[in-house]
Amino acid sequence: MAMKQRQTIIITLAVIIVLLLIFGSRMFYIIRPGERAVIFNTLTGVLDNENIVGTGLRAIAPWNTLYKYDVKEQKAEETMDVLDKNGLSINVDVTVRFNPAYDRIGYLHEVFGANYVNRLVIPEVRSTVRQVTGRYTAEEIYSTMRSEVERAIIDETALILGKNNIEMKALLIRSIGLPPDIKKAIESKLTREQEALAMRYINERERLEAERKLIEAEGIANYNRMISASLTDRILTQKGIDATLKLAESPNAKIVIVGSGDNGLPLILGNY
Repeated sequence: MAMKQRQTIIITLAVIIVLLLIFGSRMFYIIRPGERAVIFNTLTGVLDNENIVGTGLRAIAPWNTLYKYDVKEQKAEETMDVLDKNGLSINVDVTVRFNPAYDRIGYLHEVFGANYVNRLVIPEVRSTVRQVTGRYTAEEIYSTMRSEVERAIIDETALILGKNNIEMKALLIRSIGLPPDIKKAIESKLTREQEALAMRYINERERLEAERKLIEAEGIANYNRMISASLTDRILTQKGIDATLKLAESPNAKIVIVGSGDNGLPLILGNY
């Protein structure tokens, strides 16, 4: 009896070892930092969207399938030719940084699969860039409204990717290229506009300076008129007497002749 039990145990262990050798690669997985996984149940045909597999050593039933996703921040660069509002061809270089939403990779896998970058991210970036640039002229995109164009591309791309379980970290427009003749024409126009603005600034500054000088001159004239109107003969005489008395108190030698000056003011002769 004991012999049969040992044989049963040995056979069981052997079967387990054989199963592990055959299905071990399908039963045990290591989920590394920066990775998440989702499990597809082959028997039920259901993808477990809600239970996301975290990091560490994980065991699953051998008939199930585990799909691992890199959820670290990733980067994609695109160079594309787009059309402006007037149908002019423009070359745009774009860099987008993103990562899958950690807790939504099941839904991402169900709709787009592991190749979601080429099926979702890049096409949506291209589509948004084309839609936004199609609303502006080449001059606006290249210079006058460039920041507004970039903001529209970033906001609209982030919105559509977010709805599809992608977190967009940043979208950078590295360069905007125009045909040489168009670029030269725009730059020439911008130069002329800057020169005109500079000339208007100079003219406005000169006008303000002229107004300032006119106001200053009018103020001086008004002041002089007020002083002239207030200085009567009696006031002038009194001020002359006051000044003479102060000079007379000075220790310096002098001759003061009272009543010998103009209008009866004292006459002061110099030092001895």
